Amino acid sequence: MSGVSTAAYAVRRAAQKERVRILYRRALKDTLNWAVHRHLFYPDADALRERFETNKHVEDPDTIDRLIENAEASYNKWRHPDPYIVPWAPGGSKFHRNPTPPAGIEIVYDYGKEDNE
Repeated sequence: MSGVSTAAYAVRRAAQKERVRILYRRALKDTLNWAVHRHLFYPDADALRERFETNKHVEDPDTIDRLIENAEASYNKWRHPDPYIVPWAPGGSKFHRNPTPPAGIEIVYDYGKEDNE
């Protein structure tokens, strides 16, 4: 029976680690949205890393779940209202700038070459 509880514990810890990793990456990218220049971003990124490092030693799974939920709530509260979107990504200014032509329109790729028959 201890093998089952050990396996369940390992699965739960792996899921928690993944949630923390995703939360850290999202928060770090959002920190870059708030900074106008990189020299302003670096101290904020260091402070964010310190906030994650302070709870690195916690081993109790229930406490870790509570810390993750608090961190996600804090992230959602302070998330940037107008984040930077890469221009060619969905939602960006260049996304689908040249959409595919409608059905029934034939595109000829001869580039002005004439048939010499």
